[in-house]
Amino acid sequence: MKKIALAALATTMLSTGFAGAAYAETVGVTMAAFDDNFLTVLRNGMQDYGATLDGVELQVEDAQNDVSKQMSQIQNFIASGVDAIIVNPVDTDATAPMSQLAADAGIPLVYVNRQPINLDALPENQAFVASNEVDSGTLETKEVCRLLTEAGKTEANIVVLMGELSNQAARQRTQDVHDVIATPECSFMKIADEQTGNWSRQQGADLVTNWLSAGIQFDAVIANNDEMAIGAIQALKAGGIAMDAVIVGGVDATADALAAMEAGDLDVTVFQNAAAQGSGSLDAALALARGEKVEREVWVPFELVTPENLANYQAKN
Repeated sequence: MKKIALAALATTMLSTGFAGAAYAETVGVTMAAFDDNFLTVLRNGMQDYGATLDGVELQVEDAQNDVSKQMSQIQNFIASGVDAIIVNPVDTDATAPMSQLAADAGIPLVYVNRQPINLDALPENQAFVASNEVDSGTLETKEVCRLLTEAGKTEANIVVLMGELSNQAARQRTQDVHDVIATPECSFMKIADEQTGNWSRQQGADLVTNWLSAGIQFDAVIANNDEMAIGAIQALKAGGIAMDAVIVGGVDATADALAAMEAGDLDVTVFQNAAAQGSGSLDAALALARGEKVEREVWVPFELVTPENLANYQAKN
């Protein structure tokens, strides 16, 4: 099936009439983790939207970053007879068995935010709602490149903070960095080091502290997400580094990241519309449960956020 791109505010157009339909449906939702800032916005967006739909009940579970726990939650949803399942995968390499469980039970399944490894082989009653990660790291790194060029840099060292490597988004966002610096206009950027910070603010701070202690010099920090970028900012400040001396970029445009940008500490982030992904995944799950056709891949566009357009995003995540 062809891929489709939806505007951030148009994800609810997957199907129509949900709010007024006389259905009684239960959707089981298993989230990778409740304590992740971005995923919390996604989960809240899904639940807030679900509350506007008559007869729709959500059963939301926390997998606590445990693949086996998430698998058990899916099995429990199936045993309880839910009408559809939404999965935010703990490990995107572990989704094939999840798809098989749902397919064998004849229950529609929708993956949200994190791309399943078996995307190209999803059964007809399964779909994926997210933002295309090829765009996320690309937008971020191109803006860092532009800012370094604007600052007159002809040679620049960068360090990369990677998310969990079991997660497709982390691998793709890191590949985006490499792809951008391979282009002629950004080839002056060299990677001094890249390490896994597992999406964590504290781990991001620890890695940057270690780089500073080791004497590694860098002109920019490119993080796979905002939490690690904020950790980097904390480490730089603790190390006595002036924030106008280092460019820091992240992805997600979380509330904390936008506050850091307003304070002049974060230079770039990329808006990932968590609420739209949440509502879009619920729309897709309900449509599949009702036997309606849904595209296999539903894309909610990423958007570059800089200090110049910051005000447009401060109320969104």
